[in-house]
Amino acid sequence: MATASLEVTDLACRRGGRRVFERLSFALGGGALLALTGPNGSGKTTLLRALAGLGRAEAGTIAWRDADIAWLGHLDGLKGDLTVFENIDVAERLRGAAPERARIDGALASFDLTALAARPVRTLSAGQRRRAALARVAASRANAWLLDEPFNALDAASQESLRTVLARHLGEGGLAIAATHVPLDIAGGRTLELGT
Repeated sequence: MATASLEVTDLACRRGGRRVFERLSFALGGGALLALTGPNGSGKTTLLRALAGLGRAEAGTIAWRDADIAWLGHLDGLKGDLTVFENIDVAERLRGAAPERARIDGALASFDLTALAARPVRTLSAGQRRRAALARVAASRANAWLLDEPFNALDAASQESLRTVLARHLGEGGLAIAATHVPLDIAGGRTLELGT
């Protein structure tokens, strides 16, 4: 996996006509984890969307280097009529990658989804769908993960699975940025509190 890096300099963003943050600067390299915290409306999602190229910054620069980005938004981004396995397989094909069965199976196992792999997503609970969306990210070869409230709908065991998968990703030189109200509790992680 290539090592991604990110440098954000003097970033300012608006949402709904209101500036949510300004003069925001930070840098991350491979193996780095950044937790975005702060109250609702403080700009966590706005920042993630700007970093993913899904939203515009009003000022400042975002400089990714050697980054392949996997995105997880508030919505799970899954097709209800496809099975859990098919959703991950199709996502990899859309990324231009030849899906690896072992990699997909490993991601499914990491989130305790092996027994549900052949079930249509529309038949799953909210927590199972969130785990499937996280497995899609984990199965990707992306070295930079942008995660918006990844703990939504996850029970305690699934939260620990996510922490384990995140720690493995970081240990392999990946980087991750997560907007969250739940502590990440991963060694070496940094926190950026917005809205203060």
